[in-house]
Amino acid sequence: MSQGVRSVLMVCAGNICRSPTAEVVLREKLRAAGLGEFIHVDSAGIHDMHTGDSPDPRSQSHAAIRGYDLSAVRARAVHALEFERFDLILAMDWKNLERLRARCPAPYASRLNRLMAYASPDLGDEIPDPYSGGHADFEHVLDLVESACDGLVRELSAGAS
Repeated sequence: MSQGVRSVLMVCAGNICRSPTAEVVLREKLRAAGLGEFIHVDSAGIHDMHTGDSPDPRSQSHAAIRGYDLSAVRARAVHALEFERFDLILAMDWKNLERLRARCPAPYASRLNRLMAYASPDLGDEIPDPYSGGHADFEHVLDLVESACDGLVRELSAGAS
């Protein structure tokens, strides 16, 4: 799967917490690995309820503490053409993956996965939605996203060599 990946789309429900965090974390980790100019990273939501909104202020503040700037990201919804446009489309949880699969044309189904598929199995298989939670929930999301993005970058780096 890693060979030929030139674009990655991160997807959560509304594109204001998890997927913008994953977008920026992956972009930064790819840059640090020397792959930033070769792989385009974006994010979107299953729903369009937050279109145009900035990421949740809690996501932004927790990310900033770790050196990630989410301020330029604006929420948007997944569009049909993106199943063809993106080489890898990564959902934050099973429910989002299920909704993506229902909308994805059959020829592109192999492009869908969960971001946590790239993390250690002992961390779980989903990135939980922190929206209704507290500070610890946003920190946990960052821990999971960083771990999964590290695994993804390792795989993409192996495919690039």
